[in-house]
Amino acid sequence: MRRGLIIILICAGALGCADRADEPDHQSEWRDILTRKKAAVARQASADARQVYADSVAAFVRRNPDHGRARDVYHRIQLEFADDLAAIGRHQDAVRFYQAVLAHAPDNDAARQKLASSLERLAVSREKLLLLDKGMTHREVSRILGKPVPGWTVRNDRRGTVLEAWYYRTTSGGLAGIYFREGRVFAAEENSHARIGL
Repeated sequence: MRRGLIIILICAGALGCADRADEPDHQSEWRDILTRKKAAVARQASADARQVYADSVAAFVRRNPDHGRARDVYHRIQLEFADDLAAIGRHQDAVRFYQAVLAHAPDNDAARQKLASSLERLAVSREKLLLLDKGMTHREVSRILGKPVPGWTVRNDRRGTVLEAWYYRTTSGGLAGIYFREGRVFAAEENSHARIGL
């Protein structure tokens, strides 16, 4: 009786091992990707090293969508990149990355809060416009309003004077204009008919 039971267990074990052998082993590929992480997170890491790591993780996730750890790492990379974009005023680009994370992880509270913040920065309120002062630089305006959406700036050189206009959607549905002369604010409009008192 015992001998029959042992044979059955050995056969069952062998079948289980055979099934596992047919499953792809992603661990060696994942370990290779993690070696790239060391170069990407080093103190003096180049942008290229960070990009290679991010691209490697993205490709791995596309090939192995059920690899939970890789998916989590990829979402974290996307969040960090979106945060970097938001920090330099590129909120429209950041929104796309926050939305991509939420499409796969709708319960990610950090992504949801940061998405809301970037969406808020895409349309400016009257209160934010009123924080502007004459003489502010591009950087100071960007800290308050964020950078304009690509394509929403105009630059002219008139008689040796550089004039620029930055345009923003407003929360009231209008279009605000911030005007620079030689890199400094000289006027602002909440819409084409309402000049801000600068």
